[in-house]
Amino acid sequence: MIKSMTGFGKATCELSDKKISIEIKSLNSKQLDLNLRLPNIYREKDMLLRNELAGNLGRGKVDVGFYIDYLGSEKNASINSHIVENYFSQLQPISDKLGLSKNSDMLRVIMTLPDTVKIEQAELDEKEWGIVFETFKEALNNLNNFREQEGEVLQKEVTARINNIRRLQAAVEPYEKQRIEKVRERILDQLNELKEKISLDQNRFEQEMIFYLEKLDITEEKVRLTAHLDYFLQTMEKEEQVGRKLSFITQEIGREINTMGSKANHSEIQKLVIQMKDELEKIKEQNLNVL
Repeated sequence: MIKSMTGFGKATCELSDKKISIEIKSLNSKQLDLNLRLPNIYREKDMLLRNELAGNLGRGKVDVGFYIDYLGSEKNASINSHIVENYFSQLQPISDKLGLSKNSDMLRVIMTLPDTVKIEQAELDEKEWGIVFETFKEALNNLNNFREQEGEVLQKEVTARINNIRRLQAAVEPYEKQRIEKVRERILDQLNELKEKISLDQNRFEQEMIFYLEKLDITEEKVRLTAHLDYFLQTMEKEEQVGRKLSFITQEIGREINTMGSKANHSEIQKLVIQMKDELEKIKEQNLNVL
């Protein structure tokens, strides 16, 4: 069964002082493109997370976000009183000189200035990390489940379009004999007009006629097209991460359809070929999202 590259997974955990939500989103991409937004305390685990993502996702544009809601006061944040006092001692004379109101909210202004709050970097607790990492793997698993569900939808859509191409190919058959007869009649009509002006070697003419009509025959193209359609469906059923392989198969399908069109020499067959091309383009669009 195929998987989609599009998906979303989320998981949360509650620790003693905070709640952590982890979200993982993925879109289609030719390669694995990872973007991790981690709190500073978890940055040392960046490579571990990347390896876990690479081993589970294959490819895609993946965004990972860790979001922390503190349940109480953040213990590692404190006001740098010396810096605040220093800012105040410098701003107060300026305020007096400019005649600014004594009621102006100077403290609020000061607290927006650099270094008024200092954050002490806490050390990562390995027990806490164990819980967070399990939550991360849960979000990753939810993402993969989403991808599988999307893959089922994609597979049904693509299978229907492959079957449409089969149906259109079968619809070509009634016109094939008619097409050859029309070509033969047209050549004979034109030749009869020239009989009085040129001498004709009847045996050579028959040989050339056979050779020309064989060039218009599309039996081989139909056989190869059927084989490619079968292989496409088998590949979806039996293999994993087949997006690139399916793209190669669609190229082969397109080659046979194009050759049928170039040999058609019949308006109704040309219409069917155009419809087959339309179905194939829709398959290619869907395939861009297949892992």
